[in-house]
Order: sequence, then structure tokens, then C-alpha cells
Amino acid sequence: MATMAGKRDYYEVLSVGRGASEQEIASAYRKLAIKYHPDKNPGDEEAVQKFKECAEAFEVLSDSDKRSRYDRFGHAGVDGAGGSPHFTDVNDIFQAFGDILGEGMFGDLFGGGRGGRRGRRARRGSDVRADITIDLLEAARGCAKQLHYERHERCGSCQGTGAKSGSKRETCKYCGGNGQVVQATGIFRVQTTCPSCHGAGSVIRDPCLDCGGQGQVRRRVEREVRIPQGVDGETRLRLSGEGSHSVDGGPAGDCYCFITVKEHALFHREGQHLICQVPITFAQAALGATIEVPTLEGREELAIAPGTQPGEVFKLRARGMPDPRGRGKGDLLVQVALEVPKSLTARQEELLRELAEEERSNVSAHRKSFFEKLKDYFVPEE
Repeated sequence: MATMAGKRDYYEVLSVGRGASEQEIASAYRKLAIKYHPDKNPGDEEAVQKFKECAEAFEVLSDSDKRSRYDRFGHAGVDGAGGSPHFTDVNDIFQAFGDILGEGMFGDLFGGGRGGRRGRRARRGSDVRADITIDLLEAARGCAKQLHYERHERCGSCQGTGAKSGSKRETCKYCGGNGQVVQATGIFRVQTTCPSCHGAGSVIRDPCLDCGGQGQVRRRVEREVRIPQGVDGETRLRLSGEGSHSVDGGPAGDCYCFITVKEHALFHREGQHLICQVPITFAQAALGATIEVPTLEGREELAIAPGTQPGEVFKLRARGMPDPRGRGKGDLLVQVALEVPKSLTARQEELLRELAEEERSNVSAHRKSFFEKLKDYFVPEE
């Protein structure tokens, strides 16, 4: 697994094995968060950095999708869109993981310096995936495509409350509407998410019939997406805010568009370069010729030099695929293949037989050496 410069392995940061369960990861993070918490280490910048490092490791390893990408590709798999958050402020960590850390825990234990910091965090909507297939010409020129996918949106019947029309959510009796419960662990008091209302602070007694109390329904949407020039099968486009809606008023997730480029009948793609095999005759290869070859822009003439060998490659500069980053175009590599006719006219056969007779009477030095070696192979010298 690749490790980026300046970053430690996330499993090493939390001191857990690669096969650790979600509970073991959460427990390890909680212990380290208590150890390096800024309120417990006032003025210790090193402790603050370790506090951030632990939060970043937990943010990735506690998410099954991000953890899978991290296990496969290391830090490179989770950096960027939808990847690790790179916390810059400890308050961001409290906002992200208050349910794990317990908002009141450190205020009670270390003097309440952060008490009343915030209410329950509005969760972001989930990301969704959409797939789209284009051909090579569309990839070369760029195009606009209609994208169809499904996402979760707020239920119109209950307006997202999850409660049946005419009823409403009731205050959770287990936590008294706080959404959090406090548990004592030795000398520590740990505040965790209420198991009854799951942090909402309220419960639904009479759920909405349309959404089953979820506050959301699944809907199919259509969006236009602009495909830039030069994309390939590894390209993923992000449509910001076009994912599922949040269940509690937070920002919507994103839609990630995965692009597939279909194989072309004439061109084989190698990065930004294109390869095209063009058949030529023996006469064209031996005598030279000007032939027509296909390009993305249409037909183009190519001069074949006398004595061209089968498999020889001719380069047409800047006739390949454009670079998506605007760094010019790749090349078109034309590879000639000798075409041997399966049937001949009487005149063609006559001419070829004359050529064969001529070749036998004027054998080149290279070919003569080969035939001599062949004779020696079958008739060894005494």
C-alpha cells in the first residue's frame, strides 16, 4: 500500500490491525482522542497535531467505502473528492465526531471550556453514482449527455419529518430530547448517541405511509452533464450538490459520473495516442505509394517509402486524442500490415511467377547465406 510523504499509515496512527472491527477502531480512536485532547494538553501543539491526525485516520477507517479504497490504494485512494478531510481546526473535529467523543465529556472533565459549542450537527446527504457510455469521437470532441440516476429526496407528504400527516414527532423519553446519553467509564463520563432516537432527540409514533417514516423517498432524476474533450475510461466527473438530500437539513451529497468509452472499430487508444492498422499490398510496400488513412478529422494522405517492411509504424503528429488538461494532442500511429491476396487473376499469377523466377536468379547475400545454412542443417558436412 502506497504511503504519501509526510503521512503515517492510518492503522498505525490508531494502533489497530488491518483486520480491526468498526467497534475496535471507534474504541481506539476514543482513547487517543481523550489522550491528545487540547483541553487536556493546553499549549501543546504536538498534541493538537496528533489529535487531528487521529481524527483524520478515524474519518477514513470508520467509513467502509473509504476504508476499502485506502486498503487498495493507500492515501492516494482517499485524497481529493470524497476523501480524507484534512482537518485544520479542532472545532471541525468536534463537529464531525461529537457523537463519538461526546460533546459534554471534555467540558465536564476539563472545566467546560468548550461547553455549548454547538447543537446536533446536520448530516450531509449521501453521494450517488451514475454511469454513462460514450464513443471515441464523443470523447475526442467533448459532448453534452443526459444523465439518468436515482437519489433520495425529501418526502412531499410529510415534508421530511417522517411523521404521518396530522401527527408529529415526539420527544424521545430515553434521552429527554437531547439526542445524547452519558455513560460512566471509570473516572470518565462519555457522552454517546442515544440508541433509541439515534441522535434525533425525537421519535415517530405514527410514520408517514409514503416514506415509511424515513422522511425521504427515492426518485429518478435527469441532469445534463458536459463531457470535456479527451476523457478516458478512468475519468470520473463530480456534480456538486446533485446527490441525495440530507435527512436533517444539511447539504446535499454529490453525484459522481463514471465514464466508459466504447472501443472503436479502427482506432486503438494508448493514453492520448491512437493506433491504426492499415493494410498495404506487396507492390505498395516494395515500390512505395501514397495511401489514404483515417483520422479523427477525416481522411488524410500518407506517403509510404519504397522498401517499407510489414509492421512499420508511421507517426502523424497531433492527430490523436486531446489532453483533458489542455496540453495539446497525442499522435496517430499508423502501422502498416502486408495484405496477401487469397485469390489471384491469371495475369497477377503470371507476373508473380516471373518475379519468383527473377528472385531465384538474383538472390541477395543475406538470403543466400540463409539458404546455405538451411542446406547445412539438413545435409551435415562429413
